[in-house]
Amino acid sequence: MTASLDKIFEALASGPRRQILAYLTEKELSTTELAERFSMSTPAISRHLSVLENAGLVTGERSGQFVLYKLNGDSLVNSLTGYAFELCPVARPLKREPAAKTQKTK
Repeated sequence: MTASLDKIFEALASGPRRQILAYLTEKELSTTELAERFSMSTPAISRHLSVLENAGLVTGERSGQFVLYKLNGDSLVNSLTGYAFELCPVARPLKREPAAKTQKTK
């Protein structure tokens, strides 16, 4: 899990990548559509999308001659929640509680 968290935090460390994620919360967009919203080239947007895709935060699906990117919100929420539970001493017992209940019912 540490390697995937490293990729997620690396992806989130960039302002343009956070902006891309914000745009993708609204709707699926192509690289060209995203580049129109920034003052950067399509290849630069593609590199940012590659980092986000490698971190599991976005997915791309071919639609004709374009690739439409969409947010993988579940991955982001689950990863950050898991990270918060590891850091927060109050959350650790809560995290173990469902596991303890499951073991008792078996």
